[in-house]
Amino acid sequence: MTKKKGTTAKDPKAGPFVLGSRGFAKISAVEGIHLTEAMKKRGSAARTKKLSAAEYREAIIRSHRKG
Repeated sequence: MTKKKGTTAKDPKAGPFVLGSRGFAKISAVEGIHLTEAMKKRGSAARTKKLSAAEYREAIIRSHRKG
């Protein structure tokens, strides 16, 4: 009896794929990118304040602005 091979294709009805902070950190480490304490603190604060993705992006942009 042959086994039916499963597919790794994403179900189109499942919605977007969201990568968590731990997974992102692991992938980044492979690329040689490591989060600084300031970056970790900013992410933690965003989760605590329950910021939307747009608000979180704006917080990151504000932190990198000069002047």
